[in-house]
Amino acid sequence: QARLEESGGGSVQAGGSLRLSCVAELYYSRVSMGWFRQAPGKEREGVALIDNDGRTNYADSVKDRFTISRDNANNALYLQMNSLKPEDTAVYYCAADRRSALDWLSFKSGSMDYWGKGTLVTISS
Repeated sequence: QARLEESGGGSVQAGGSLRLSCVAELYYSRVSMGWFRQAPGKEREGVALIDNDGRTNYADSVKDRFTISRDNANNALYLQMNSLKPEDTAVYYCAADRRSALDWLSFKSGSMDYWGKGTLVTISS
């Protein structure tokens, strides 16, 4: 059965950095992957997307601060988060989709095939 497992969440002060990791066990080798987040009382939002060929897209709120990357050989996905702000506080979810060249609008809709359980990121001011 497909499985995604996130790690790397934690608590840091504003201005700090965190690196999230996601290990994927999937039946499909060519997938798009990405990170979503859901803050308390808010809807889930797409944060960063990387397709199977390495093309990336980011939410405006994280551009120039977050970097998504993947290691296909190790079935891993990463999110390097720098210059963190209190508004980045959320549960972050790893997700994968069998559409290998997923576009940003489709990604933002949240209709991904596979999801992790999430990891909590807390940024204090």
